[in-house]
Amino acid sequence: MAEGTNGRRRFSDKWGKHELDVLAVLSSAFPQWLTSRQIAQRVKAYADSYGELADQAAKAAFAKQFQRDRAKLAAMGIAIESRQPEYSSKSEGQDFASYRLQLGDEPRVRLHFEQEDLPVLAAANYLARSISMSQASEEEHQQTSRTAPRVPQTPIPGLGLDSIAPGLGTQTIPAQLMKVVDSRRFAATVDVDGEHINVAYRDTDDLAMYVLEHPGASIISPKEAVEAFHRRLNAAAGLQELADAAKGESAATVVSQPLVRQEPAAEEHAKPHKKSSGSFQTGSEVDRRLRLMLFLSAHLGEEYSLAELAERFIGRPRTDDELKKSVAVIHKDINTLTTVSDDGEMAGSQFFDIDWSLLDTEGIVSATNSLGLERLAGISPQYLSLLTASVSYLAHSPLLPDQQRGQAQSLYQRLRPHVKAGETPWLSLTGYELEPNCFTAVRRAINDGALIDMEYTDGAGRTRRKVVAPAKIFVDEGLYYVAVWTNVDAKKRVAKTDGGEDSANWQVLRLSRVEHADIVEPDKPVQIPDVPVGELRKWSFDNGTAAAFITDQPDLPFIKNLPGANVESYGEGEKVSLTVSSDSWFVAFCIAHARHILAVAPATLRSMIVARTERELSLGSKES
Repeated sequence: MAEGTNGRRRFSDKWGKHELDVLAVLSSAFPQWLTSRQIAQRVKAYADSYGELADQAAKAAFAKQFQRDRAKLAAMGIAIESRQPEYSSKSEGQDFASYRLQLGDEPRVRLHFEQEDLPVLAAANYLARSISMSQASEEEHQQTSRTAPRVPQTPIPGLGLDSIAPGLGTQTIPAQLMKVVDSRRFAATVDVDGEHINVAYRDTDDLAMYVLEHPGASIISPKEAVEAFHRRLNAAAGLQELADAAKGESAATVVSQPLVRQEPAAEEHAKPHKKSSGSFQTGSEVDRRLRLMLFLSAHLGEEYSLAELAERFIGRPRTDDELKKSVAVIHKDINTLTTVSDDGEMAGSQFFDIDWSLLDTEGIVSATNSLGLERLAGISPQYLSLLTASVSYLAHSPLLPDQQRGQAQSLYQRLRPHVKAGETPWLSLTGYELEPNCFTAVRRAINDGALIDMEYTDGAGRTRRKVVAPAKIFVDEGLYYVAVWTNVDAKKRVAKTDGGEDSANWQVLRLSRVEHADIVEPDKPVQIPDVPVGELRKWSFDNGTAAAFITDQPDLPFIKNLPGANVESYGEGEKVSLTVSSDSWFVAFCIAHARHILAVAPATLRSMIVARTERELSLGSKES
């Protein structure tokens, strides 16, 4: 036992690998359960420090250190389950808990991945792991918490994917993807067109915008998110009219009714769960050795050069010196994973038998006898379903370049047969929507020079219909838009070009608001001006609506993100004036932030806001 200068017991960790020692002991004993005392006796680092757990101080010190090591392994994706109450220093004589590895009831899936799959697979793994880690955090807190990010029924991820996709850990995750995923710290289940989708979002205002921008969508869970959405609807129903705001009057603008300051509700998710800022791997020595251990466990008897393993688990070297250093690190890792104690008994990390002559003469690693750790290699069925959903999302969202999106679609087709029907937890990220249902039909009409007979939803949630000539599909800040030429004779099925390049003949629509699009073969070839996307955006603002709203307090965060807005002091809050190119967007924006908005102008937009609010409230009452 190691002693500190103050006489207290000190944990001995001579090699810095006791987490792997714990893993080796539990793996070699599986499926048997080991008590705390048995673990303390068999793991050398514990035995050196805590011995036989003969007194109360040793028991308490061991319990604290073991739970710390158990948490480290859980963070790496290796869960240890218990079946008795944890030891407590307040209850002498209580039986110790028993522990074993949590391997799940189903065998792990092993697939073959090509080198070109790795960039997309790494991105999808980052997305899947980020979401499932949020769920893991929620499960640790048994009581429902407003601050716990959540995704229903998502498993704790494992590092088994590294064991069958060597080189995954050396891939670069796109910075934009990391930024988008990390900023969406919460998740809710939303019903969209009859499908349940796990939506990751920034805050409850962000979730409200998502629901309102998908007509007919409704929040299923959690309960807090449903209640927060209804608070916004009730606040929006009481919005007052800001008279003559469209005329650009000063802060002394007259309001049709006296302004009543709304009582601000408690801010939902005030202290969000802090997610890991790094990628899916920690980069520590223990983590690298764990991934190497799983890889070798999945490929027992196969031969790999030290240089090949160094490139896969450390990265591609830029110079010969870097290669030599990486090879030395991997060689040291192999030695660590095959350590035995002085008396010849297992010290904990003797995971493999190695062909030492092959390693010494040719630098080739061939491992056998992995203590049954091959059970950890591969992907659990639950995590595979989440990974498949992540690959599908990346294939149909604008977060990846077109080339990688095509690779993601190919990868999805190969993963899908390994997932049971109905078990894929479809997901989405707010602000980066999937290709809408009508995307394929509209794109085909553009490619074939056809017209489309479309139904779309306006800002009040009402359905409109018209025949147009689609010209361009473009992505703006993660959302899909279509620019259409509206000067069309629907009866004669011909696009009229007598209007020239007049901006009044163009309309830009959020593609997700086009509920239905039928291709109409024109009687004559469609010939419309080729206008750059930048010009179309400019025209949409030129033809936009002058709008304004009053807030109940200054310096609200959502105001800072409004492009082209003019902000001035107004009473206790601010008056914000802006040009709205999409009435439906402004309607959703005002409802989503209605807790802090007192009045809106012009009256036409306020009427649309009230109409949409009443529609959502009526739908909510029917569902309840």
